[in-house]
Amino acid sequence: MKRIKFSSYLTLFVMFTFFVASGVSLYGTAPTSYKTLSKESKACVECHLELNPGIVKPWQDSRMGKANVGCYECHKADKGDKDAFEHEGALISVIVSPKDCAQCHKKEVDEMTNSYHAKANKFTGSLDNVLGRIVTGEANFDLGCAQCHGSDVEVEKNGRLSTGTWPNTGIGRLNPDGSNGSCIACHQRHHFSVKQAREPKTCGKCHQGPDHPQIEIYELSKHGIAYASFKDEMKMDKSEWVLGKDYVQAPTCVTCHMGQTRELANTHDVGARISWTLRPKVSKKLPNWEKKRADMKKVCSECHQENWIEGFYLQFDNYVHLYNDKFAKPAVSIMGFLKKEKVTDSTPFNEAVEIDFWHLWHHEGRRGRHGAAMHSPDWSHWHGIYEVALNFYFHLIPHADKAVAKKNDKALSARWDKFKGAILNRKEHKWKKGLPKAELRKIVDFYQKRYGKKH
Repeated sequence: MKRIKFSSYLTLFVMFTFFVASGVSLYGTAPTSYKTLSKESKACVECHLELNPGIVKPWQDSRMGKANVGCYECHKADKGDKDAFEHEGALISVIVSPKDCAQCHKKEVDEMTNSYHAKANKFTGSLDNVLGRIVTGEANFDLGCAQCHGSDVEVEKNGRLSTGTWPNTGIGRLNPDGSNGSCIACHQRHHFSVKQAREPKTCGKCHQGPDHPQIEIYELSKHGIAYASFKDEMKMDKSEWVLGKDYVQAPTCVTCHMGQTRELANTHDVGARISWTLRPKVSKKLPNWEKKRADMKKVCSECHQENWIEGFYLQFDNYVHLYNDKFAKPAVSIMGFLKKEKVTDSTPFNEAVEIDFWHLWHHEGRRGRHGAAMHSPDWSHWHGIYEVALNFYFHLIPHADKAVAKKNDKALSARWDKFKGAILNRKEHKWKKGLPKAELRKIVDFYQKRYGKKH
């Protein structure tokens, strides 16, 4: 066996002594500036490195750690702060709010605070909230709704956060210091990695499911397929990440909605480039939509020609108008008629027609509109407008018929028949009364030509 020289042991001993003196743990290497941390942050690291290495190690490897921004610099609190409490001789708060982050990242916080993300908590009191808190239950609200939308974080007398409202990292969280939002909803603690924040699944934590399946739509779109194929080439960990300069392989959610291009600066306002709102019952153009669309087109132009971009927006606009005019507006007017005539009562979601309407716009209608916006044919059609049509013709209207008939009021039934007839007699709905022979002949001819036999 080969003998090891005494000098080699001496070298190893000296290196070990240096690492221990420098604050290095077996869990990983501390920043080179570890010795210059504030005494409070150094105390935090020395204690939590043993208790919670999963907190300290990511920070050590992060840009925060390497920039000598320690635990105390983010968690320190003032005596008058609502959620301040004393911990090991230091006054701290658990929540690092956007107000705290703004000490170094003012531009980003200002943009986020003015965005729809920071206002996500305002759904409280809406019909979503009735479903989340009343129809289902408060425990569901805490672990379902609030973990994406955010909630009002309550503080106990000793400055500790109430376990009924904490933990919560919802994007629209209302913090004890009065600020709105949660930066760690996207920039997960304590690594604060730009690579992780740019990963589409970060957005997919909330933007998924039956009412807003953006991540499912994206992953099977041309954009998502390209990302899955080439993500290792996209340099997503770079500080400056410019489309058309640093990468061109595929867009992520961040690329289109927030990212920097050769013409546009990056932004933390996720709605800065959105021209339609696809969320409500009836879609509307947003304020200043022309500027928003022009900016989104600049993103598109890094990879697409002008005629492609203009063609896409024409098709997209036509789809939204189809949804609005053929189904959404008539459905809204039907629900208005039922309410005005006192066919439905004041309690939401207790009648079948109300559930039909909810699914039509909140689930099916959103899915279709998002599918159209994000280049996903199956979500535009089968998961989207097809289910809208199925609901409209075979659920919403028949349930409205039953609700009116249940009132046993001939005058009401006559008014309803006239109102419904005015909708269904419009040209886009006349197919339901039977197709003309010429149209039926075209269908038969198609199948005979395609399959060589009659059907």
